Amino acid sequence: MWALFFFVHQLPHSQGRPLLDANGRIFAVLAGRPNTPAYAAAIARAFDLLVRAAAARTAARSAPASHRRGLYAAVTIGLSYGQGQRQPSMLHSDHPLLGQQLAADPAFQDIAAFGSAMLAFWAPRLYQYYRSCNSRLDPRLTRPRPFARSVFASATFNLGPHAWTFKHRDILNLPFGWCPVTAFGDFDPTKGGHLVLWDLKLVIEFPPGSTILIPSATLAHSNIPVAKTEYRASFTQYSAGGLFRYVDNDFMTEEELAKSNPEKYRENLASKEARWEMGVGLWSTLDELVELAEPVKSA
Repeated sequence: MWALFFFVHQLPHSQGRPLLDANGRIFAVLAGRPNTPAYAAAIARAFDLLVRAAAARTAARSAPASHRRGLYAAVTIGLSYGQGQRQPSMLHSDHPLLGQQLAADPAFQDIAAFGSAMLAFWAPRLYQYYRSCNSRLDPRLTRPRPFARSVFASATFNLGPHAWTFKHRDILNLPFGWCPVTAFGDFDPTKGGHLVLWDLKLVIEFPPGSTILIPSATLAHSNIPVAKTEYRASFTQYSAGGLFRYVDNDFMTEEELAKSNPEKYRENLASKEARWEMGVGLWSTLDELVELAEPVKSA
């Protein structure tokens, strides 16, 4: 028997629509997109770049892409840490030069900046948590994070023509962190391309050019395919949870920390039990955001 799902209609230029948990905390946002000619131009150029990238990959007769998230080619860029790494390193990609070229383009720099700005607006404490980690980590990096105006350490370009994901969780990302996802393409968003949040039983229209921020490590999510005659690609930003742990461990693995500073190691182990509550405590309520937005009253 099918469970009941609820549909959410979203216009491309709609104002931000937050999703709230049982305690009134904002845990995800349907951010839409800025309704300006400059941003529309950035979206159009970014889509054209993704189409060209997919066409070049096809012309090179690359093998059909298949991975746990879906049946499409994905180009990753940026920094990660985890799964046995001794220190943070750049993500592996089959097309590293392509990823660098896409990330360096002003269009993607603007789109990445918008996703980061939405994190700052809707979850300012969480945004500062990312900034604090970056401020300590960045001086140790041999290469900078991919987007100068974004707090996120990594990004993935999901190439078309039919980029849609299976049901999954991005378990290596910061558990309570947010991941901006931007859709691109030429498709009818009322018939395909929807974002499905399985745990919440929500099916959300996801128009081309719009951005949605979700805790992708926590919520199971997927997309509805678009028609065979249509085109869809996407772009997502994220930061691995391991980066934050690496900084908390004084830039060491847990094994190294246990040997060099047993007391700090025991403190970190004890704090893990409360880490989730600490993390969701960084999310904001609407009342808190209203208070931040109110002008300071003169005495």
